[in-house]
Amino acid sequence: MAFHRFKALEAVLTRVPVEVNMPNNKVSEFFGENVFGYDAMREYLSDEAFNSVMAAIDRGIQIDREMADQVAASMKAWANSKGATHYTHWFQPLTGATAEKHDAFFEPTEKGRAIERFGGSQLVQQEPDASSFPNGGIRNTFEARGYTGWDPTSPAFVIGKTLCIPTIFVSYTGEALDYKTPLLKALNVLDKAAVDVCQFFDKNVTKVIATLGWEQEYFLVDEALYNARPDLAMTGRALFGHAPSKGQQLDDHYFGSIPDRATYFMRDFEIESLKLGIPIKTRHNEVAPNQFECAPVFEECNLAVDHNQLLMDVMEKVARRHNFRVLLHEKPFAGVNGSGKHNNWSMSTNTGKNLLSPGNTPKVNLQFLTFFINTLKAVHDNADLMRASIASANNDHRLGANEAPPAIMSVFLGTQLSNVLDELESKVKTGKMSPDEKTALKLGVGKIPDILLDNTDRNRTSPFAFTGNKFEFRAVGSSANCAGPMTVLNAIVADQLVKFKREVDDLMEKGVEKDEAIFQVLRKCILDSKAIRFEGNGYGEEWVQEAAKRGLSNIKTTPEALAAFVSTKTLNIFVRHRIMNDREQHARYDIHLEIYIKKIQIESRVMADLALNHIIPTAIKYQSTLIDNVKGLKEIMSPAEFKKNASIQMEMITEISQHINNIKTNVDAMTEARKKANAIEDVKKQAVQYCEKVKAYFETIRYNVDKLEMIVDDESWPLPKYRELLFTK
Repeated sequence: MAFHRFKALEAVLTRVPVEVNMPNNKVSEFFGENVFGYDAMREYLSDEAFNSVMAAIDRGIQIDREMADQVAASMKAWANSKGATHYTHWFQPLTGATAEKHDAFFEPTEKGRAIERFGGSQLVQQEPDASSFPNGGIRNTFEARGYTGWDPTSPAFVIGKTLCIPTIFVSYTGEALDYKTPLLKALNVLDKAAVDVCQFFDKNVTKVIATLGWEQEYFLVDEALYNARPDLAMTGRALFGHAPSKGQQLDDHYFGSIPDRATYFMRDFEIESLKLGIPIKTRHNEVAPNQFECAPVFEECNLAVDHNQLLMDVMEKVARRHNFRVLLHEKPFAGVNGSGKHNNWSMSTNTGKNLLSPGNTPKVNLQFLTFFINTLKAVHDNADLMRASIASANNDHRLGANEAPPAIMSVFLGTQLSNVLDELESKVKTGKMSPDEKTALKLGVGKIPDILLDNTDRNRTSPFAFTGNKFEFRAVGSSANCAGPMTVLNAIVADQLVKFKREVDDLMEKGVEKDEAIFQVLRKCILDSKAIRFEGNGYGEEWVQEAAKRGLSNIKTTPEALAAFVSTKTLNIFVRHRIMNDREQHARYDIHLEIYIKKIQIESRVMADLALNHIIPTAIKYQSTLIDNVKGLKEIMSPAEFKKNASIQMEMITEISQHINNIKTNVDAMTEARKKANAIEDVKKQAVQYCEKVKAYFETIRYNVDKLEMIVDDESWPLPKYRELLFTK
């Protein structure tokens, strides 16, 4: 094994950066060139077909079969002009990855001939085999039917020689088997609820879209080193590894000069992304060594989710061209920062207004406060569901450590904005306000832009922070599909807006003036959601104690967190708004538990394999070298000299034996615990068993392996070390 490690290091040292030839034209000239977007549709579609597609995108009007045939023919012509020979329905099953089945455009005809054909039926619907995708009991294993349906709101694109058509993925009975279907439904519900509330302020608002700007963090590791680490290859994270002498203590990597190899890789995947219409704009070094971040301009939420899934795929493909591997695991290396995917969320109207951005008049700012405060109330009332939406085996390693937000859901507003809410709370009475009170209150509301202008503080320990004109959901993990947490966030905000409008309408029916009714309901929302607001250090023990006093949950493990998916409150929200039925929601609960079980199971097996077949044999071999050394010393030294000079070797021999014994004992116990867990049929109980009984051995085994790494000579150690993985350029 030592040969493989040093061979990997030798490969790294001889790497020549793969320089990328930038296109000669400006980014604006090739941006979106591989997308069947607005310009391509305008060129290839008839006016009638173009208007039909735009109506589907803007107003959700269904495209009829005749128009679908026209769109399909034009889409095929465009794709053929790009060199495409195949097409696929590109969908997002509950595996967390994307899926595609490629079909050729050609169809055989008589006399051994063939023609290129792609009609409306192939565009609108396909029937991929659904038998091996997670379904949570929605369909029987022997029933393979699953249907993909075209999503015209997300444009088709060409990758390589394949036309990719974004679609939903549902079962034979119409239940969602993917991430996109519930997201689209949640976005539609938010649209209607937000428009209804906007009517209090602006009658011209007829559509509200949720916007999303994600920030993707990731690590880069040389491919040779990656291949020499079975744990990285199998689980995405280093199960063993002693912390290097220098990690991220000096903060010298953050925003530092980007290494050439990384820069060439970034340029390459950015070009590919820009051609696919992904508006990637920002790149920089992150805090941990060999950790980086990229971010696009915000987009409509559904499209942003698709673009993030597409970007992760592009990054991994391009990385191989540069002899890199991208690590999207939330915590690939212990002791340094993990990776998140910060979801910056807001709402925009058809009139061009960001509903979470204040303005210059009391009326605009009252609208801002309405959506701002209702979002706080939604998060407060559904904090456990928010926690469930970001729960995973990977994210459990990250939350609450090295600048990642804690598992306690809280909202950071900044001191000035918190003071605004406190003032609003104190001034608004449940009875009728006097003219002076109304004037004073509206004057205070009108000052919001000035207040926010100087509100530049940020809180990296907050899971959900307001950052000036949007909320940043920082707790989302780097490998996650944004659709999961975004479905939850849009659904709960929509539900709260519906409640808000109902309460305001009830007061107005009783004769309360509109603005006063709005203020009164907002005051109640402020009071009811006050516990979720926190401005301090989310890592401190004081916050854990304070959160408990406030009645906030501190759910540290995924099996416990996922229970919120099937709580009565959650089921009522999703069923009431027809986003998911009970069956779909319980299916997702079971699927997430099964994925958790399998990930811990795989990590346990890889850990045992490395410990028994790599680490222990290496340690024994080195120990034998020490024993031979001691025997040689004993032969040439007097008993007194031997006792004086061989003590260090004897201590090392004993210490190695102790660590070997501890590793073997704990690996055997972990294996037995895994067997017991595997025998449990109830998926919730099995997940808890894996969490509490199997995973419980990980740290002990790792501790002893990492101690051996510091004893066994460097030349013998089989696995690339942290100092090599994190600091080799």
